Amino acid sequence: MNSELVKRTFVEYYQDRGHRRITGSALLPPPGDPVLFTTSGMHPLTPYLEGREHPLGRRLVNVQRCLRTTDLEEVGDLTHLTVFEMLGSWSLGDYEGPQSLDWGYGLLTEGFGIDPGLLHVTVFGGDEQCGPDTRSLELWQRHGVPVELTVEDNWWSNGPTGPCGPDSEIFLWTGDTPPESTPTGDDRWVEVWNHVMMRHRRLEDGSLVPLPQRNVDTGLGLERLTTLLQGRRSVFDCDVFDPWRRLLPPLWPLDEPSLRLVSDHLRSSVVVIGDGVRPGNTGRGYVLRRLVRRVLTVLWQDEPGRSLGDLPQELVRHTLDRFGQDVDPGLVRQVLLEEERGFGRLLRRGRQVLSRPRYQGRQLTEEELNYLHDTHGLPRELVLSLRES
Repeated sequence: MNSELVKRTFVEYYQDRGHRRITGSALLPPPGDPVLFTTSGMHPLTPYLEGREHPLGRRLVNVQRCLRTTDLEEVGDLTHLTVFEMLGSWSLGDYEGPQSLDWGYGLLTEGFGIDPGLLHVTVFGGDEQCGPDTRSLELWQRHGVPVELTVEDNWWSNGPTGPCGPDSEIFLWTGDTPPESTPTGDDRWVEVWNHVMMRHRRLEDGSLVPLPQRNVDTGLGLERLTTLLQGRRSVFDCDVFDPWRRLLPPLWPLDEPSLRLVSDHLRSSVVVIGDGVRPGNTGRGYVLRRLVRRVLTVLWQDEPGRSLGDLPQELVRHTLDRFGQDVDPGLVRQVLLEEERGFGRLLRRGRQVLSRPRYQGRQLTEEELNYLHDTHGLPRELVLSLRES
């Protein structure tokens, strides 16, 4: 089952249950939104989760491209991506948590053919403000799925204030032995799907009040689920990355973690550029700049002559097509090359400045790091990287 079939199966399953498909938005939130990038499928739906009537009704499904910078340092491991697709379903004041979980169990076991014996779930166990989520617990017990009760791990919020509520997370066993332990006790249990029962609003004083409507918000990472269904260990081994694994290693021989990072960051950069962002020193532009510079830092560690100009156009075109972006691949390559040239000039200047005797043989102070940034345009992470190398 490839990623496109996984996506289609998910959407059609919910359409058969009365959900209307909404078009996934770009990575860029609307003007006035303080968030730099769309980080989840629910983000564009926030006004409707808070009570506004959605033009397509109260049951929705979509596929949303997302970008998360919070996981940037984790990229290169087996599960984290910077840009990914999120499969989502919503009840805007219609059905509640047990119905969502029941459908979720049916899709995983019947639609995707997952052995029920390989599933484990976590459920909110209650705290001093909110009691345990007994309805979710009872639903899973009826299906015979083992349950682990937690508190912090199963309370969802979008920040210190705002909509929140208990959630139930579904995990799949990926070990070579029969399932053992629990999701919090063994990392071979991999989370695949989160169902949030968005019932409350947290106020500034920390208290909870009911939302105008009781919602359900679910999110399932397409690449992660596809990887598990295909029996692969890494998201970089699923079909989404097939052309990257075929074309990059012959071009740039890299160790496995470096290959994953370069593939992820270049793919993410193409998507971000495709949505209209250009490199800069602040905001979204700086996120893109960081992605490109991290790629170049890895590529130039062993071979300074490597260039993004050698990136196969097939990879740029494949990525743009996958995310439905009508952008000239040549424009994307031009943006990448311009950033490469600028970073090369910055590296040369940085090496010259840091070679001065005053910076040798000791740790730099905060004042010096700020001076190097403000006077010479050398970002802190670049200075520290140059010092390490």
